[in-house]
Amino acid sequence: MHSPSVDSPPHTSGPGIALRFAAVLAVPSVLLLILVAASWDPLMSLDGDIARTTHRWAVDDPDLTQTSRILTDWVWDPWTMRALCAAAVLWLVLRHAAWWLALWVAATCALGTLLQQGLKAAIGRDRPVWPDPVDSAHYSAFPSGHAMTAAVVCGLLLWLLHLYGAGRVLWRAALALAVVSVVGVGLTRVYLGVHWPTDVLGGWLLGAVAVALAVASYSRFRGAAEPR
Repeated sequence: MHSPSVDSPPHTSGPGIALRFAAVLAVPSVLLLILVAASWDPLMSLDGDIARTTHRWAVDDPDLTQTSRILTDWVWDPWTMRALCAAAVLWLVLRHAAWWLALWVAATCALGTLLQQGLKAAIGRDRPVWPDPVDSAHYSAFPSGHAMTAAVVCGLLLWLLHLYGAGRVLWRAALALAVVSVVGVGLTRVYLGVHWPTDVLGGWLLGAVAVALAVASYSRFRGAAEPR
């Protein structure tokens, strides 16, 4: 009897649930993208109201602002997240020779980056501009690269833990850390005045869709590859 590897994990589930999850999330993702691209006035007004309020908070509280900058620029930075993803890919290859799963994880992370950059270029939304900025960022605003990258990487890492049948304590700790990271990075981007709220929401939604599609496609691929 051979011990199972990650390429044939005992906890792999069918693609149906992941596909339904992706389809459900795709609807608000596309709707939000259309409304942002069309600069729908009610949504733009809401974005502006929230952004102005949080920017005042950031200006009035330099200590919290500095903490937010450290978190968003170092702890939750997209390159930090991609490094975590790269470490997971190396772990899969070196520890378990799980080449296909490693490829799926790496490709999902890379395609997520390409998607966010393509949408930024296509929509070309301007970032907030303030007379007294507390932080700076470049390139177009929608979707938030920080929020989308965090959603993709944290989602992929949770998926890997599920495939390995992580224990209850580890799973709950990882889930809590993932939620704090994904939500936290989005809030810091708005708080620091470098993104509109809908940029972050779009990043979260698109990141979740990318992970759900990766899970569904890998499950379908494994199902087709296994002998009947």
